[in-house]
Amino acid sequence: MGRERREYTPEYKDEAVKLVINTGRAVAVVARELGIKEQTLGRWVNLYKSRQDAGDGALSETERVELARLRKENSELKMDRAFLKKASLFFAQEASDTNDKRSH
Repeated sequence: MGRERREYTPEYKDEAVKLVINTGRAVAVVARELGIKEQTLGRWVNLYKSRQDAGDGALSETERVELARLRKENSELKMDRAFLKKASLFFAQEASDTNDKRSH
């Protein structure tokens, strides 16, 4: 039987890459300390370096996750705002109608 594939969060990947980049330690050493395969960490580091070399301003996985969350939240807030705007117009109209009826 094959082993189950482990899933790592974007934050975990970013932190592991930072350990290699910021400390200058070898990928093999950091991978051993973290209990992950050297090839896996090496791939993460290479992806990070290629994004940096490309200078394309690519987002890290953590940033992509956060961006998606913020876009969803922004969309929900826009819908809430539109609803509240319509509700306030409705109640303002109703208050105006009530005041008109009282003055007659």
